[in-house]
Amino acid sequence: MVFISLYYYNKTMVTVTLGSTGITVNKNGFGALPIQRISTEAAVKLVRRAYEGGMTFFDTARSYTDSEVKLGLAFEGMRDKVFIASKTPAQNAEGFWKDLKTTLENLKTDHIDIYQFHNPAFCPMPKDGTGLYEAALEAKEKGMIRHIGITNHRLHIAHQAIDSGLYETLQFPFSYVSGEQELELVRKCKEKNMGFIAMKGLSGGLLTNYKACYAFEAQFDNVLPIWGIQKEEELDQWLSCITNPPQMTEEIRLEIEKDRKELCGDFCRSCGYCMPCTVGIEIKECARMSQLVRRSPSAKYFEPEWQEKMRMVNKCIECGKCMKKCPYQLNIPKLLRKNLKDYEEILKGKKI
Repeated sequence: MVFISLYYYNKTMVTVTLGSTGITVNKNGFGALPIQRISTEAAVKLVRRAYEGGMTFFDTARSYTDSEVKLGLAFEGMRDKVFIASKTPAQNAEGFWKDLKTTLENLKTDHIDIYQFHNPAFCPMPKDGTGLYEAALEAKEKGMIRHIGITNHRLHIAHQAIDSGLYETLQFPFSYVSGEQELELVRKCKEKNMGFIAMKGLSGGLLTNYKACYAFEAQFDNVLPIWGIQKEEELDQWLSCITNPPQMTEEIRLEIEKDRKELCGDFCRSCGYCMPCTVGIEIKECARMSQLVRRSPSAKYFEPEWQEKMRMVNKCIECGKCMKKCPYQLNIPKLLRKNLKDYEEILKGKKI
C-alpha cells in the first residue's frame, strides 16, 4: 500500500496560486454542483455568505442544470471580486461556442476566468479534428475566457493534458485516500507550473472529518480543493478553516491512516460515469453500499425502496459496459455482488 507522508504542514499556507494563471485565492474553493439541488433564494444566500466569509473561487459547469444561473444572480454587480470557473462537455467547436454563449449569459458576465473541457474521453489538441482546442484558443484571444483548463477522472488523459503544455489547469479527484498515481499528477503539475484543482476532496462523501480533509490538502502548495456545498452547516465548516486552518495533529494522522486502510483499493468513488446501467442498477450507490451504511446516516438505505434497488444487483448480466466507462478500471459486477452480499448480511443482523 502506498503511504502518503502526512507530517509536513505549513501553518502560513492559507492561499494558493493556480500555476501560470496567477489566480491566487484562499485554499478553499466553492464547488457549485450541489446548489442545483436547492432553491434559487437559498443558493444565492449561501454563495454570498461564502464570499463574505473569504471564498473567492467558484467552480460550476454547463452540465450542472441551473448552477450557473444561481451564481450569476449571486455575483451580479460584483463580478470583479470573484474568480469563476465553468466547464463544457462539448464534442466539437459548434457545441463549444453554444455552451460558452449560454454560460456567459447565465453568469451575467463577459468572461470566464477558467473554462474547462468537462471530463472528455480524449485530450483536445490542435488539429485533432474536433476544433475544440482551436475554439478555446480563439475564445481566449477574444477575452471571453481568461484561461484554458481540463477536468478528468482518467489518469492517461490527465497526463496527456499536463505533458501537452496546452492547459493552464487540471481538475482531478484528489483526497487523502488517493494513491501514488494521483500524487504524481500533483507533482507534475507543480513542475509544469500548472494549476491543480482538487475535486472530490471528501471522496464522494465517504470522508466525514472536514479538518482531516483540509489538513491533507494543505500539504500541497499548488493544490486548490473545491468543496461541494449545499447546506449552511457545510459552509460553516469550510469557513472555519479560513479563520482557523486545521493542522495535522497526531489524532488526525491516525484517523487518515485508518480510513486509508479501509477505503484504499477497489472502492467506488461515485463519479457516475458508469451509468446508465443496461438493466437499471443504480451502480454508483449500490457499488459502495458497504461504505454508505457505515460512514453516513444509513436509515434510508434500509427502507424497502433501497432493499429493492440492491436486489437489482442480481439482474446484472455482466455486459461489461460499466467497466469500459469506469475511470478507475474497477470490476464493477464483482464489486456489486460483494456489496450486495454484505448488505444482505447486515439486514439479517449478522453485521452492524
